[in-house]
Amino acid sequence: MCGIAGIIDLAGKRTAPGNVARRMADVMIHRGPDDDGYLTQPGLDLSMRRLSIVGLADGKQPISNEDNSVWVVFNGELFNYHEKKRELESRGHVFRTHTDTELVPHLYEEYGEKVFEHLKGQFAVCLWDSKRNILLLGRDHVGICPLFYTIRKPAVGPYAGSEWFLFGSEIKCLLASGLVEPKVDLQGINQVFSFFAVPGPMTCFEGVRLITPGHYLKIELGKGTAESCIQDKVYWEIDFPQYGSEEDPPSERVVNEFEEIFRQAVDCRLKADVPVVSYLSGGVDSSTVVAVASDVLKRPIPTFTISVKAKGLDEEHEAAIVARHVGTKSIVVPYGDADVRDTYPELIRAAEVPVVDTSCAALMQLAKSVRANNYKVALTGEGADEFMAGYPWFKIHKYLNTFGDKFGMFLRQMGIKLTGSPGFAKAQIEETRDIVGGHNGWVDLYGMMSMSKLRFYNPELRSTLAQESPFAKLGLNTQRLKQWHPFNRSLYLGCRIMLPGHLLCSKGDRVAMNSSVEVRYPFLDDKLIQFLSKLHPRWKLRGYLRDKYVLRCMASRWLPKEIAWRKKAMFRAPLDSFHMTGPGAPKWIEQVLSRESLKKTGLFDADAVQKCRQDLPNMRRMLKRTSIELGLVAVIATQLWHHLYISGDLAELSSPKRDFNHGINPPGNPLPIETLVPSGSKA
Repeated sequence: MCGIAGIIDLAGKRTAPGNVARRMADVMIHRGPDDDGYLTQPGLDLSMRRLSIVGLADGKQPISNEDNSVWVVFNGELFNYHEKKRELESRGHVFRTHTDTELVPHLYEEYGEKVFEHLKGQFAVCLWDSKRNILLLGRDHVGICPLFYTIRKPAVGPYAGSEWFLFGSEIKCLLASGLVEPKVDLQGINQVFSFFAVPGPMTCFEGVRLITPGHYLKIELGKGTAESCIQDKVYWEIDFPQYGSEEDPPSERVVNEFEEIFRQAVDCRLKADVPVVSYLSGGVDSSTVVAVASDVLKRPIPTFTISVKAKGLDEEHEAAIVARHVGTKSIVVPYGDADVRDTYPELIRAAEVPVVDTSCAALMQLAKSVRANNYKVALTGEGADEFMAGYPWFKIHKYLNTFGDKFGMFLRQMGIKLTGSPGFAKAQIEETRDIVGGHNGWVDLYGMMSMSKLRFYNPELRSTLAQESPFAKLGLNTQRLKQWHPFNRSLYLGCRIMLPGHLLCSKGDRVAMNSSVEVRYPFLDDKLIQFLSKLHPRWKLRGYLRDKYVLRCMASRWLPKEIAWRKKAMFRAPLDSFHMTGPGAPKWIEQVLSRESLKKTGLFDADAVQKCRQDLPNMRRMLKRTSIELGLVAVIATQLWHHLYISGDLAELSSPKRDFNHGINPPGNPLPIETLVPSGSKA
């Protein structure tokens, strides 16, 4: 993996003054400590940082085709590199390196804009066709590699007179340009409290957008304005069969086919010019990855395990069972309450979004350990829950639907009452249900847990956002959703919301690349996703309890039964650690939650926050406590994010905000800049 960035004059005439592209690359040196590269041509400046994994000696970027008319900067890995290279060489293409990046310009010569349909892997790519004055920016199918962008129109100064398009693997790149003054996007914050994730295309930064997975932007330089020269196009979407036409073959055939595809997915993700390791939690997902990878390698793959020092959360014992079974010796990384609190500022700085899931901090420590042991690439079992119904809300949804629509609605409303959340009316449940095509597990999760926002938002924000369904902002194809099995609608929303907005962001790319580690996802292989999407839901959830059924059937061939059929344990770090007071609590928690800080950000009701903090230790461990606890973590994370990226003055913590201005747009004297977001057109 790497980091890419660029700044483009949409009129196609000027390059950015000074060394802006270099600064944009330098702030993400953690993504690529091994090398850097730059390209300057009329109208654009491109830059990148490289983490060398394939083609170590000759993989320098930017990279071009034979006549240097097509240039590419690339973040990620292509797992079909060798077969595609042979195919292109047979057609006369000449390759000069051993890196997978070189595949992209040659595929573009063959297929034009359809290039993304021929890439198998995880990637964010920028391709510049200098003959046609066209720039393409695209992301992989499910959104493993991030790619942000913004459009700015300065009124004065060296940038005046043009609309400028800026992009980067991280928002830090955009801020480092000096053209982007960080401001809060309230809709992005509302998504944090609604989904505990920001799935895109919006972000928590005003005017900053994230390219949607399976999409690419086509930019035709020279037309001058964003509206006239930027198109948002789709090359891939998650799809499911029509309701009633799902495939339900005999058991042995299903399991055999799943095993074959999964083995291929693991095999291609072991290809690298550096050693590959694997995360191991003791759950069926990562354990299956470890077992199959070791079989492919014909030796035990090195593994890394988090040991969460909290009652009921530690899986070290189960991980040790798998390690002994496979024959690997796992490096165990201990993690406890103090670690959660101490590492959270670094986590928010890395993720660039308020992070509610405390396990992300643990995974950040795990990646640090991988890098400290001189590894760059790790396999993970993440992604199985999203496509095979591994989360508890899928089971809850199935239970509720058993009782019919009216009684199911009654139970849903009772659950919401148990959370103690104020003001969430039956009409809102029905509105949300209509948007997503009917009841499903994601609506249930939203109704049960996210309504803490009504408890914590200040009155003005509550009136602005609380009555609006955040599902309406996702751009869902409601008519298509209604044609699927209700269970598949739930899976789709998980893949559309939690997968790109959380799992692959603050739990994936951002925490791993913070330590210069690339994480690979066998369960997110495009062929495996296609296979699973066609299967009848009973292969994902059998009865009411057997989640990931097809995986568990296959895993029982590779693992001890106690692991293959073990009940899912939600991997998370302790939540309580955030609300502790006294000598053990870090000063920054009290500072970001002070009345003064809450007043400065203007997002939350200080009285409600203080009362919930006081009441929480005496609450029984029931649904209401969990709802309040998650809501408080979201408040803390948002306040901390605001300090780090917006205000810089809420706590005695260093803030990267102070580092992002380099004279072009000095603090206290911002340029008058119009922020633009293109409407785009979808193909």
